[in-house]
Amino acid sequence: MAVTVLSPAERDKLDRSDDSLFYAEPRFVHHLDASFRARLTQLYRERIPACAVVLDLMSSWVSHLPEDITYQEVIGHGLNAEELAANPRLDRHWLQNLNTTQQLPLADHSVDAVLIVAGWQYLQQPEAVAAELWRVVRPRGEVIVAFSNRMFFQKAPQIWADGSDRDHLAYVAKVLTAQGWPSPQLVAEETPAPGVLGWIGGKGDPFFAVIATKA
Repeated sequence: MAVTVLSPAERDKLDRSDDSLFYAEPRFVHHLDASFRARLTQLYRERIPACAVVLDLMSSWVSHLPEDITYQEVIGHGLNAEELAANPRLDRHWLQNLNTTQQLPLADHSVDAVLIVAGWQYLQQPEAVAAELWRVVRPRGEVIVAFSNRMFFQKAPQIWADGSDRDHLAYVAKVLTAQGWPSPQLVAEETPAPGVLGWIGGKGDPFFAVIATKA
């Protein structure tokens, strides 16, 4: 049983329609800028060994993994079949709406690293998802939740829509800790704007991550 953290009001969102309808059409665009994506790939290079089985949860047509590293297996999950089919890093994938069904079709202790990029902010049952990740991740495996300050506002639960960047970091860490993930590491960094603007001090998408390691 997952430990409850959110109230019903905190789970509510402006657009209560089926999420599968919202994501029915593929979006072959980058939702985060090049500087954010480069920082994310660097983090993956530092944290994920080549021998790992990787679960890219709430994925799309890109996984942001280093192109020069081949992992044991990369498993994808998402809501749009066309996006997942176009992702060259995925060895296999499945469709599932985590706001209606949280149980993952994966064996206990079968995954080394879980990636969630710009996806946690749409979870209405994050506690159950975090508990499932605890089940499927192997000892010493990791969950890496990365996000910036962008969102589809109408699809974000109230706790995310109302919170600041620091609130978001604390909230993700609180949910993970409640389900047994010990002492998550919080990352908050500025990134330079891509291109010429970055040379003169312009800022890109801010980079936030919560990294939790299973004991």
